[in-house]
Amino acid sequence: MNIIWLGHASFRIEIEDAVLLIDPWLDGNPSFPSDRRDAALTGATHVVLTHGHGDHAANAGAILRDTGAVLVGIPELCALLGGDGVETVEFNKGGTVDLNGARVTMVNAVHSSSIGTENGPRYAGHEAGYMIAGEGHTIYLSGDTDIMADMEWMGDLHKPDIGILCAGGHYTMDMARAAYAAKRYFDFATVIPCHYKTFPALAQDAQVLIDGLPGVDVRTPEVMEAVHF
Repeated sequence: MNIIWLGHASFRIEIEDAVLLIDPWLDGNPSFPSDRRDAALTGATHVVLTHGHGDHAANAGAILRDTGAVLVGIPELCALLGGDGVETVEFNKGGTVDLNGARVTMVNAVHSSSIGTENGPRYAGHEAGYMIAGEGHTIYLSGDTDIMADMEWMGDLHKPDIGILCAGGHYTMDMARAAYAAKRYFDFATVIPCHYKTFPALAQDAQVLIDGLPGVDVRTPEVMEAVHF
């Protein structure tokens, strides 16, 4: 299994027989090198979206057309982005789907979700996170969120050993809050921060998270560097 950071909150997860592109914002992402686009997209089977904001979903339509991947997410967002010829897997919080052997459960997040239009923001369904299980691991992908009480039962029920946590602050929980959530609600062996370093308003490094999680392997890979499990 490989987890590959594509910058900001975008990931390529190679698990079971699936290649999942999580919130793949590549064009316009200052963290992502444009000459690596083909490498990031090659073999993609699914595009999995946590919510509709542009720094997560703006490139989804073009990527779906270029790859033929299946769009996965909450029904309202899939309806807005699916379009003609795009296969979708629409489900909701509490639901679990099989994506080429990877078992993906949609869980709660606390944020907002809309798509920008010339007439202003358009509702895009609720924001979400995911539990992704396969190859002997369970990944908690937080999506954009703050700390929430739901994390207690999510950690107890799903027992994820890997956490991909938004931690940049300003729009989501920051490094200190992510460390608190990880310690209080989960028992991660590995944590990978995201949604940071992209813009000046966000945290520029993960040292506070690293210092806040002694005994946890906090990984801060470079863009397009695989973390192998």
